[in-house]
Amino acid sequence: MVSGKRKGLKRKDEDMHAHARSLGRFAGLAPVALRFIVGGMMFFHGLDKLTAGPAGFGQFLQSLGLPAGVALGWAVTMLELVGGALLVFGLFSRVVAALLIVNLIGAIIYVSGEAGLIAAEGVGYERDLAYIAGFIGVVLLGPGRPSLDHAFGIEKHVPALVSAESSAEGTRTSVADHRQARA
Repeated sequence: MVSGKRKGLKRKDEDMHAHARSLGRFAGLAPVALRFIVGGMMFFHGLDKLTAGPAGFGQFLQSLGLPAGVALGWAVTMLELVGGALLVFGLFSRVVAALLIVNLIGAIIYVSGEAGLIAAEGVGYERDLAYIAGFIGVVLLGPGRPSLDHAFGIEKHVPALVSAESSAEGTRTSVADHRQARA
């Protein structure tokens, strides 16, 4: 009876590894999906600010004690709008993602931080942290392929992700090993 349970568990483990290998083929698309999602969402945040009027947003920023509120309102609006579009197309991805991280840290400090992580009403800074996590992924992994960064030669490598096969076999390879193999 015990050996039958072990065989059943072994079979389930093998099935899981087969599924992991199957999904592992798509791991290279993770950076592309990530930049499409966070870039697209930032684009729409910028578009919302643009249609509502960046000057009004700037006055809100000035009411928080920030200097040059209207200019800052326009800068944030354009960063979110243009930066979001650049991420979707994968152009200057790492730089744009880093700038958006700084933007969102400012949003937490000056706007959403007072509401707490999860606000009783409205939105706390959990959304900002989720965006930051996505942008950190873009900074670390790059834009992935396809992207304009690769087309224009700004990015030359794709991230070295561990394949499901090597993970299932228990092999460990470093990023340096992957780079050496591609050279």
